Amino acid sequence: MEGPSLLILKEQVKTFKRRKVCKASGTVTKIEPKMLVGERIVDFKTWGKHFLIVFKSFSIRIHFLMFGSYRINERKAASPKLQLKLENGEMNLYACSIERIDEDLANVYDWSGDVMNDLWDPAKARRKIRKRPDVTVSDILLDQNIFAGVGNIIKNEVLFRIRVHPETSVGSLPPRKLTALIGEARNYSFDFYRWKKVFELSKNWLIYTKRKCPECKGPVTKRYTGLTRRRSFVCERCQMFYD
Repeated sequence: MEGPSLLILKEQVKTFKRRKVCKASGTVTKIEPKMLVGERIVDFKTWGKHFLIVFKSFSIRIHFLMFGSYRINERKAASPKLQLKLENGEMNLYACSIERIDEDLANVYDWSGDVMNDLWDPAKARRKIRKRPDVTVSDILLDQNIFAGVGNIIKNEVLFRIRVHPETSVGSLPPRKLTALIGEARNYSFDFYRWKKVFELSKNWLIYTKRKCPECKGPVTKRYTGLTRRRSFVCERCQMFYD
């Protein structure tokens, strides 16, 4: 689940802020659900692909991994990893990783590394990228220490927008293309957020899962690129490989 989806979840649960947990259960093993009973939710935060439930003296970190999901005020047939019943509703989390954080979140997370955070710092991202010249652009976009919240859909769409082949190394990128990569990682994340809210995300994909390039009408190649070996959809004509 990519960063924009977690912002949507944050909006869906905002009515649970300042509400007390009345009952907690689930199959989670890294925390004891009953420890949450009686605790009041102070806030909800997101960092990249992490969804954070903030209590007074600790936080709960949820990572939805590849196939995680959630239901607010409804349930799936499957057993939830964590179910929270609050004074005014319930939250059900499925197929996710759940951990407790006792430190102050400001000491755990660099908010300037989250592409959707108000504190996002593109100059810092550029400095981090320059230290890794041999990494492919497809891998660098998925590096959560640089582009927290960016996932494979965003990676594909950003690289098509800036017309860069995913197997290009970041050290080979012209400066203007590196600037475009950093800028579009944030721009597309907010487009993703807006489209997903109105159920039009896949309708607006240009290259992801496509067979024909929307620009030249030529064939789109599917590759498994970089060390991450994630799917990349590429127009070999429109997306330039820099060496």
